[in-house]
Amino acid sequence: MWEGNSALLTDLYQLNMLAAYLEYGLTETAVFELFVRKLPSHRGFLIAAGLEQALQFLETLSFTPGELDAVRSLGQFSDSFIAWLRSFRFTGDVDAMPEGTVFFPDEPILRVTAPLPEAQFVETRLVNLLHFQTVVASKAARMVLAVSGKTLIDYGLRRAHGAEAGVLAARASYIAGFSGTATVAAGIAFGIPVYGTMAHSFVQAHDDETLAFEHFARSHPQGLILLIDTYDTERAAGRVVALAPRLTAEGITISGVRIDSGDLGQHAAKVRRILDEGGLQSVKIVASGGLDENALLELSRAGAPIDSYGVGTSLTTSSDAPALDCAYKLQEYAGTARRKRSKGKATWPGRKQVWRWHDERGRFARDLVSLADKRYEGEPLLRPVMRGGRRVADLPELTASRAHAKDQLARLPPSLARLETYNYPVQIGAPLRELAATLDRRSG
Repeated sequence: MWEGNSALLTDLYQLNMLAAYLEYGLTETAVFELFVRKLPSHRGFLIAAGLEQALQFLETLSFTPGELDAVRSLGQFSDSFIAWLRSFRFTGDVDAMPEGTVFFPDEPILRVTAPLPEAQFVETRLVNLLHFQTVVASKAARMVLAVSGKTLIDYGLRRAHGAEAGVLAARASYIAGFSGTATVAAGIAFGIPVYGTMAHSFVQAHDDETLAFEHFARSHPQGLILLIDTYDTERAAGRVVALAPRLTAEGITISGVRIDSGDLGQHAAKVRRILDEGGLQSVKIVASGGLDENALLELSRAGAPIDSYGVGTSLTTSSDAPALDCAYKLQEYAGTARRKRSKGKATWPGRKQVWRWHDERGRFARDLVSLADKRYEGEPLLRPVMRGGRRVADLPELTASRAHAKDQLARLPPSLARLETYNYPVQIGAPLRELAATLDRRSG
């Protein structure tokens, strides 16, 4: 009943408003924009993600007979309204920042222009899709910056808040620069490289640790990575060294070993020494277990001999900042700019565009948010992606969005690239300020 593109993935108040809009003829063109009001305390920037799923939702939006029956069962809506929902579709326009784009507070990342009932109804699912992937991509980008080019793998499905969250987290983190995921469904759905090793239970199921390694190696000889911290990490590393010649004779190469507990930096240094002295200089060390960007940064700065990292819980839950103060607000209706003035939640009115300037090294220097019909010399960030309910063109492939994110991270000001506190300058254009002041005077 409520699969990914179900029209029932909405709030009741959306249906309430639709019925009232229709009753009183409020069906002219509306403009809504999705933006973040402020950054979490541990964020200096965000990465836009989730646009592909948002457009899929808009393109396929309709009520099935079963969903119409479900709405009718609520007992709150007239038969004429249910009949109207039968032909409900999204027919509007969408402008958005490409996935992988760095953005900051007060900058709209998506603008919807459509008849008011359509633009209103899609709010809940659009925020749901764009918010979550943006949260995860932004968290993942910090980890990518922390490890300076080393491999990162998403291990987070089992701790994700639901199956959809786990799959979409893999997608968002891949855009931000992760090399792959352990989640098979995400790998198949999006073409993301899939990585996997072994669990401690495999070792425990054997009476002998070396025999466990040997069995696993013969069963999965390609890209072989052995988990060595079930009992004694350094002793297991020695067993890997002893086993390697026998496996080599069978044509099996050990690609890496994984450490999942303890002081990862200290264990990695000792294991690296054992492997090198045993002639296994090419064997990589993979680390996992409770990692976040702060731990990754500490290991990186300490020069820990770790080649790649698996990150789970802190990624898929964005544990330090699991939600953004984001909003989807009406900015124009029937050709007239609209402005919310609630204390602490006031909005900038009208259709807007975001322009970005770069310094002489190509790094981000400053942004400007102003009215969309004004022209500036900076780079406009919002681009047309949908017209009349249909895409203007296919979105970039996931690999292209990933390359775009990589370029964006390379253009961050040095302080943001080092994950330090830095207030990036986002200016509000004079025409936008003047419009807001005019509306304020009119409304008293």
